[in-house]
Amino acid sequence: MPTGCRVIFTGPREVALEAQEWGEPAPGQTLLKTERSLISTGTELTALSGDFPRGSRWAEYVHYPWPAGYSNAATVLAVGEGVERVRPGDRVASAAAHATYALRRAADLWPVPPEVDPEAAAFATLAEIVLGGVRRSRLAFGEAVVIVGAGLLGQLAAHFCRVAGAWPIIVLDPAAPRLESARRMGATDTLPLSAADARGEVERRTRGRMADVVFEVTGSPAAMPGAVKLARRLGRVVLLGSPRGPVSIDLHDEVHSFSLELIGAHNSAHPPAETPNSPWSIARHVELFLDWQRAGVIDVRPLITHRYGWREAAAAYGMLLEDRTQALGVLLDWSRDPC
Repeated sequence: MPTGCRVIFTGPREVALEAQEWGEPAPGQTLLKTERSLISTGTELTALSGDFPRGSRWAEYVHYPWPAGYSNAATVLAVGEGVERVRPGDRVASAAAHATYALRRAADLWPVPPEVDPEAAAFATLAEIVLGGVRRSRLAFGEAVVIVGAGLLGQLAAHFCRVAGAWPIIVLDPAAPRLESARRMGATDTLPLSAADARGEVERRTRGRMADVVFEVTGSPAAMPGAVKLARRLGRVVLLGSPRGPVSIDLHDEVHSFSLELIGAHNSAHPPAETPNSPWSIARHVELFLDWQRAGVIDVRPLITHRYGWREAAAAYGMLLEDRTQALGVLLDWSRDPC
């Protein structure tokens, strides 16, 4: 049995490396060797900080010790009985954790084309989450978009909205480095404003129409009341970030009176399998993301701001807890230095 390490959160603000043994793959399973894994600065830092309401869905999800990570690029080492879609040596992406090895169902793996390097492939899970949110928005080319929050998901949202033909794409964030990155990723306008302070500028930059679609990507309850005021009458407001606690909105004056749509965009909204009526499964969105990356339609690698060896995981999370505004894509490298 291979022996390696995994990253776990042992309690609020506590990061540890834990030695672990992985068994041989069971029927239908594969054994993977991680090459790179990407830190989800939203979900993982929420879990690490413990900053979520007691009794919430967050509290049901996060139990310490909590295995961290869910965006992984790896090589297949071995396959169990009945596995035919991948074989040893294949490169794959998956929702495996930050760990040297992973046992995953073959059905849950996404083949990575040879032209796509592991650093880009490690973005697959976060990319399909954002693609699912953009698709749920029913965005049409020429529609005006406002993105509230230019963290990693907001950057990807700007990138995908530009590919989809949105115009203008207005990104709000107080951090100047994030806004600079958003411009490179396709934003037409970047404003160092909160949603609550941006209404006048959004009105001016949309010629008085306001946004057809607003993506709230911060997950902060404080951002939501301002975000709904940036949408036009009959506009759509998409919750792409995962809110952390109750939000105070006057549903009559701010939603009902303008016939707004509030659209949840949790990853679980994807259909479990591709069908003619619901073709856009998680696997289909990952396939699209990797095809775009291979063809040069998009390139997520400029979003990588920090690279750490896996032994430096605690330092990576410490940096993010101190000031996440200076970071976007934070990668852990598992390709060297065995556990």
